[in-house]
This record gives sequence, structure tokens and C-alpha cells, in this order.
Amino acid sequence: MHLTHLSLADFRSYTRAEIPLGPGVTVFAGPNGQGKTNLVEAVGYLATLGSHRVSSDAPLVRAGAERAVVRAAVRQDDRQQLVELELNPGRANRARVNRAAASRPRDILGIVRSVLFAPEDLALVKGDPSERRRFLDELVTARSPRMAGVRGDYDRVLKQRNTLLKSAALARRHGGRSMDLSTLDVWDQHLARTGAELLAQRLDLIAALAPLADKAYEQLAPGGGPVALEYRSSAPGEAQRREELFEQLSAALAGVRGQEIERGVTLVGPHRDDLVLRLGDLPAKGYASHGESWSCALALRLASYDLLRAESPYATPEPAPGEGRRSGEPVLVLDDVFAELDSRRRQRLAELVAPGEQVLVTAAVEDDVPAVLSGTRFRVADGAVEPG
Repeated sequence: MHLTHLSLADFRSYTRAEIPLGPGVTVFAGPNGQGKTNLVEAVGYLATLGSHRVSSDAPLVRAGAERAVVRAAVRQDDRQQLVELELNPGRANRARVNRAAASRPRDILGIVRSVLFAPEDLALVKGDPSERRRFLDELVTARSPRMAGVRGDYDRVLKQRNTLLKSAALARRHGGRSMDLSTLDVWDQHLARTGAELLAQRLDLIAALAPLADKAYEQLAPGGGPVALEYRSSAPGEAQRREELFEQLSAALAGVRGQEIERGVTLVGPHRDDLVLRLGDLPAKGYASHGESWSCALALRLASYDLLRAESPYATPEPAPGEGRRSGEPVLVLDDVFAELDSRRRQRLAELVAPGEQVLVTAAVEDDVPAVLSGTRFRVADGAVEPG
């Protein structure tokens, strides 16, 4: 799979941009602050419905504009599709596939798949658990786009349950009458059911990802590993299957109900879990050097790419009306990564990703991009993208 064209309208700094693309390596070079990352951010948004830089859509719309549009032509084998997202801050976003309106934006997930390497990836090792949960859930959804609906359902149930717990906690603290919490049992069932499905997918992902991450780390930093991935659940147990995980989560929720009513927040579930990265016998967070942390983060991204490339595409011979054909090999995006690496890691990373069907690279200094990543060049400056 690769993009053959990218169109932007009022996205970030671009009033309008039309960029022809093709297979192989494409490098966007130019000074910092000129809009290079905005281009690859748009590709990532089509793949995940989110930005790797901000948590809301408002900053993605050019100042003074009401909406932004991101559109891409996607080629998979001999078939081409046109996928489009309209970003409307404060209102519902809209999506189209081949000019036909999709029921929901998440219906386009899987048409474009990408793996992004960015300076922000260091947070996968050094940052909060939320960064690693996001990494897992985006990859879970890339493997199975239907999980976007499960994630949305879980978030809605969690919000409703937290609202009920918060009200109960406030009533207790202010000496009011105890609230009727009979509905909490219902929310417990919903949370455990959707949480078990998400947790099962995460555990399956980690089992598939772990050996690939260890292999990738050895390729980047020979002799420096091994790397291991460990899932740390807020509902400890040995369950792996969905029904067993449902029972495990249900029991954990029952066990902390008193604490939850006291504190007014849900204390158990996938939203409280973490992915622990181990380098040798020690956790990478707090023990790995800066270079080792970078290698761990890069290994996770390389493992993600290898996993998505190896697994069967989410394609059907005849997609449902309005539904896009699911893609194969993901687009590789390296956003200003080489400036963060020493020459040895630059070269190793470049050699590993060079065979990708489509590789998009941004760089402030073109000489930072190893020669093995030769291909099409664009210069980005003053809001313009020109062949260079």
C-alpha cells in the first residue's frame, strides 16, 4: 500500500497543499517551523483519527478557518481509493471514501495504515503510562479497526461510571443522604465486558510484539538487550481469554468498590494499566541511558511495522458499500528522527526501513538523512512544498 497523492485544505499552516507521492522514499527537507511535520501528521491522522502532537482537533485547523480537510489517494495492488476527512472542531467530523459519505469517521480506519517514528516516541519509555496505553490501543486498532468502537464504548462507560462515583463521593463528604448505587452493578458489568475485550486484544498484541521488539533492539544496538514487554494490570490475574478476563475484572471491581466510592473514581480497568519495558533485568524507565531509551522506543516502532506488514491485510474481495478496502503494508513515517540519533543508530535505522513500500521522512538538515534513503525530495519553506 502507498499514497499517490496528499491534499490539505486549511490544515495546520497550509491554506492549500497538493503533494504527489509514490512508492519508495520521499524526503521533506527544510528549516524548522516551516510545516514539514504538518504533512506527515496529516497522514497519521488518516490512519489513526488522531495526532501524535496534540490531543484535540482544534490546533489542526488553520487559524481563522472553520474546518480543515485532509484527503489522500491510496493504491493497494491494482486498486485505488480516495479517502477524506473533514475536521470540524466543536462539531462532528465527517469522512468520505471514493466521494461517498461514511457513516462515521472510524469507518475509514484501516484504509490508510502508518507507523510513525517521531521525537515524541521517547515518552514511550520515559513518559507516563498513558503514553504506552495509547501506543497499545492505536496498534490494536490498526490490527483490527473494529476495536475503535470497543475503545469508544469503554470510554463512554468509564465516563458514566466515574460520574456516578463522583456524585456518591461528594454526597458522602458533605453529609448528605447516601445515594442509590444500584445502577453501579449495571455499569460494572458494562465496564468489565468492554474492558475484557480491550484487555484480551492488548495481551494478544504484546505476545506477538515482544519477540519482534527484542529482535529490533538487537538490530539497532547489537549485544545491548534483551528487551522484554510485561503487561501490568490493575486487575491482577492469569486470565488470557475474554470470558476469564471478564470474571477477573468483575471480581477486581467488587474488591475495590468501597475505595472507589470513597475516592469518586474507577480504580480498576484497562485505563489504569501499564506496559513495562525491560532492558536486561531492569525496567527501561529510570534505568536505561538516553541512547538505550531511544533504541527501546525505536524497537517498539520497528516491531509494530514488522507485525503489521506480516499480518494479513484487512481486505475483503467485495467491501461493503461505502466501506474502504483495507490496506496491506503500512506507510513508514520518520518525522525529524535522525536529528535525535547518533551516526551509528541513524545508519542502522535507515538500513532497516529502506526496503519499505513507502517511507516518508522529514529533516531540517538534509545531510542528516543517510544516503541509503535516496529517493524523491521536496523542499518545504514559507508555506510551500516544492520539488527539490
